[in-house]
Amino acid sequence: MIQWVNESVFYHIYPLGFCGAPIENNDKQGERINRIEKVEEWIPHLKEMGITAIYFGPLCESDSHGYDTADYYWVDRRLGSNEDFKMVAKKLHEEGIRIILDGVFNHVGRGFWAFKDVQAKGQNSQYINWFHHLNFEGNSPYGDGFWYEGWEGHYNLVKLNLRNTDVIEHILGAVGAWIEEFDIDGLRLDVAYCMDRDFLKTLRRYCDNKKDDFWLLGEMIHGDYSSIANTDTLHSATNYEGYKGIYSSHNDRNYFEINHSLNRLFGKGGLYKGLCLYNFVDNHDVNRIASTLKHKEHLYNAYTLLFTIPGVPSIYYGSEWGVEGTKQNGSDLEIRPSLDLSMIPASKQLLSEHIKRLAAIRKQLPALQYGTYEQLIVKNEQLVFSRVLGEESIIVALNLSDHKNQLDFDVPYGKSAKNLLGSQEMYEIKNGHMGLQMPSCESMILVLQK
Repeated sequence: MIQWVNESVFYHIYPLGFCGAPIENNDKQGERINRIEKVEEWIPHLKEMGITAIYFGPLCESDSHGYDTADYYWVDRRLGSNEDFKMVAKKLHEEGIRIILDGVFNHVGRGFWAFKDVQAKGQNSQYINWFHHLNFEGNSPYGDGFWYEGWEGHYNLVKLNLRNTDVIEHILGAVGAWIEEFDIDGLRLDVAYCMDRDFLKTLRRYCDNKKDDFWLLGEMIHGDYSSIANTDTLHSATNYEGYKGIYSSHNDRNYFEINHSLNRLFGKGGLYKGLCLYNFVDNHDVNRIASTLKHKEHLYNAYTLLFTIPGVPSIYYGSEWGVEGTKQNGSDLEIRPSLDLSMIPASKQLLSEHIKRLAAIRKQLPALQYGTYEQLIVKNEQLVFSRVLGEESIIVALNLSDHKNQLDFDVPYGKSAKNLLGSQEMYEIKNGHMGLQMPSCESMILVLQK
């Protein structure tokens, strides 16, 4: 267990969009423009929100969207220089904010320097074996005169041969440089679900030797999280099951769905009770939560769930104000916008205030960081569960219906409770039993008191 992760609140920034960089990187020898310094302007906001770690999407020199790497050792010139990001990282660390970078090691872009060498020299290139299944008996859709494997059929993303020792050394060298130069605290491994497991083990050993509290997070869209998150490979995985359950339960007015997932993941006998999974309600690959939910008033309960279930919560930049955005005709541009702090209207602050309160509550209650999970009540429109650590017992109650509801359930102990999420105290405890009156479309976080 890496303790700082459990106690964190993450903020997810997609740098190229956030900084308003050009969509294409057409001049790899062109001017470096320091756009990444924009992050510094947001530090007071991040501190106010209770953010303690940032996950940055791709920063390396790339052809276009960042996941098509051209050079692992340089910051994308559309964002600035290595020195520019070094200054940003220094200021974030000074404010107690840790840094996780996107490790896009499964594939590179067609502009990657070693792939360009193969294009230029053909079979005389020393880098032929750097790429997965590259051979000269076929042809690529681009007419290269050779065939190679593209990630999931995308031939602008050239799959690396992660069993080639030279490739491994090149990638580990880059990771080491990022640690030395930027003092990063971890990596998020893109498409970790399809990466070579031996490579992940090698990466884990390397990073453990570099920094003993270095965190490795893997992207898992589906499947068994423990296949990549275990004592030998990565520390954690992206919790897409939880993501889907949170929005779908609200849209279908069916808390049974997220309750089933939470029990399966974290309940008694849960599959991942020992993992601190990475929880989110939206990110750079999916529609914004404010666009996904059918009813905007459900945003508050969705974020209450995000901050109170086991794992570590992450906020996607701008979603704290209910910024909307959907994928359009295969394009991600609308969900990856440039945002200006001065342009956020006052009417959008209510949600951010709710999230600030959630972050502060989570910080002060170790049970929300480390405690067990147990379902107490589940109905279509109501959910009550407990988080317990030692003598600290927390009750989380949610009501998404449009009318008040009376909820009755047993509590672990206590003669009274304090609601940290609001001022209404509508409950009664007698002989280990609580009667709770829930306002419409609201949530409560109750601390049981002896």
